[in-house]
Amino acid sequence: MSRRSKRRIRAAATDSDKKQISFLTDLGNITIEAAADEEGKPKIPRFSMVAYTGGAMRLAYWRYPVILDMAGAQIPAQSVPIRMNHDAAHGVGHTDSIKIEDAQLLASGAVSRDTEAAREIVASAKRGFPWQASVGASVGKYEFVKEGTTVAVNGRNFDGPVYVVRQWPLGEISFVDRGADANTSASVAASGVPTGKEMDMDFEKWLKAKGFDPASLSDENRTALEAMWKADVQASQPAPPAFGSLDAEIAAQKRKQDLETLAVKYVREAPASAETIREIAARATVDDKVSIKDAELQMLRATRVTPPHTFTGFAQSEHQVQAVHYEAALAATAKLPSLEKSYSADVLNRASDAFPRGLSIGEMLLAAAAQNGYRGISLRSGLKTALRAAFAEPDIQASGFSTLSLPGILGNVANKFLLDGFMSVEQAWRACCRTRPVKDFKQITSYRLSGGFEYDEVGPDGELKHGTVSEDSYTNQAKTYGRMFAITRQDIINDDLGALSDVPRRIGRGGALKLNTVFWTAFMDNSSFFTNARANYATGAGTALAAAGLKAAVTAFRKIKDPDSKPKGVAPKVLLVPVDLDIAARELVQTITWNSGGAADTAQIPNFNVLGTLGLVPVATEYLSDTAITGYSTTAWYLLANPNDIPVMEVVFLNGQENPIVESADADFDMLGIQFRGYYDFGAAKQDWRGGLKYRGT
Repeated sequence: MSRRSKRRIRAAATDSDKKQISFLTDLGNITIEAAADEEGKPKIPRFSMVAYTGGAMRLAYWRYPVILDMAGAQIPAQSVPIRMNHDAAHGVGHTDSIKIEDAQLLASGAVSRDTEAAREIVASAKRGFPWQASVGASVGKYEFVKEGTTVAVNGRNFDGPVYVVRQWPLGEISFVDRGADANTSASVAASGVPTGKEMDMDFEKWLKAKGFDPASLSDENRTALEAMWKADVQASQPAPPAFGSLDAEIAAQKRKQDLETLAVKYVREAPASAETIREIAARATVDDKVSIKDAELQMLRATRVTPPHTFTGFAQSEHQVQAVHYEAALAATAKLPSLEKSYSADVLNRASDAFPRGLSIGEMLLAAAAQNGYRGISLRSGLKTALRAAFAEPDIQASGFSTLSLPGILGNVANKFLLDGFMSVEQAWRACCRTRPVKDFKQITSYRLSGGFEYDEVGPDGELKHGTVSEDSYTNQAKTYGRMFAITRQDIINDDLGALSDVPRRIGRGGALKLNTVFWTAFMDNSSFFTNARANYATGAGTALAAAGLKAAVTAFRKIKDPDSKPKGVAPKVLLVPVDLDIAARELVQTITWNSGGAADTAQIPNFNVLGTLGLVPVATEYLSDTAITGYSTTAWYLLANPNDIPVMEVVFLNGQENPIVESADADFDMLGIQFRGYYDFGAAKQDWRGGLKYRGT
């Protein structure tokens, strides 16, 4: 530190900082103190604030209001930094007390930093500026509360649609001129009149200077003299420096120098934007409403190619481009089928207005990276740095949440293309099984209760007899299947959105193929499931898929007994065939009439097709005749009950997620690009043999 700076600090500490000013604002009584202790050392100003009141906030880039659940606040054990406008370069001080009372976050501490921001906070508070507070925190877990539902948070009920952030590690708290929570307040306060032991000591010095003996005073006299002492201290306070004073001139000169330094820095980084940068510095020099931070932000934007409608500002606007509009623009540019099924007309219209020529993957990366501090103007020279910035974890910043999350946007778009790829693979398995969710990867056991459930006649005594219960059990277990793919550096540099659509499609198709392989491998391993002993299996010429064979099969299916040797009362629903028999199956059960045949010289008379009235649904699959699966056949076919009545097969999905999931992330150190990983948690297993019948067809 220079000698001049040290002299200036000492002069401030021994002159104006000894004074005290007290006044009222609309936020309450704010007092400023920098009193000196008995050794003449300046006393550090203190602050107290209501950082958050537990209510709903309208935040930039969040479509609906946001509530921080105070039960999920993660407050560090050590002190939390206090800043101005969430800028780490503009430190103010630190906390020594953070607590939650009545669902409010309260903080107090010291203005302990020797920075321009700290001096501005104290000086502005002395002049009566009503500072507000804003928390800076990482988003841990959050949930969306839909319209028409109510959620209880922080002791209050809130109607949806709202977001509730359930976990949020507190990182810092900032003084802001306008917070997202308008009920917050922040004051720099510590009376120039000391309290406690300091007060007693300074009062006694005053008494001695006035010629009084403190030990000889009565309580009544002491109280009167104490009031006089406080009045003396109050009267000694000077008025705040007027604008245009020497202090104001010094501050203006320092502001000008700071702006010139910034302008030189950014002109060096982007000579092509020199004229614009210098204009920004000149305007900010004469307009003190533009903060140094705002001027620097304008210079930063002038140095890079900025995608249209990037996220700026601190307030939610109905016409502001939000994350969903970036997402819709990416999906539209990548040619997502049935786009209108994924996004509302309003979202699509706004995305089209914001990005009339579409949105490239390079522009999306630059927008996300710039929000997290990346200052490059191209991806060609600093791709790795840009990717790291673009994939940075979103924070609660500048009175709101920083939500231009590249992993979230890419993940949402990719999942839509994944579903398109997933559904491109046949879904015949769905008609042949029961599905249900499981909560973990442990093996589960299901029980089919049977035995003794037929009613008995109730005698004159009215006593109901207990039925005896036997158990048939079936097991199943979810497992994880997955694969990784990547969008390469070349794809990104070339702005190849085809990679963004093709890779997730392949991941989705791969998930569907795996499910089909697991499902049909389990289904066709049935030599001990369909047997002659169980009367649900038959061979021979009469089992070919034709009218006679189908009639026999329907009769045989309905004769299979339940575990109590009673008629099961369930008719077949699904006619499952390999693709080799698809047309024959449709002819049997979907035609109204058929030709009964006859002699060559006899007129052939169409007859009514009774088989078409059975309500059988023909389902054909390529997997029954796939030579890669043990048990394949081009002639075998099956009758299955409705799986909701008696399931022959069951498929379980972890947490009920029936489609694969795709996630994106920055690639590993040894690779330049974006990685995508697709994973699928499911399990398939046979269940009750009484719900099916197999005819070999030869």
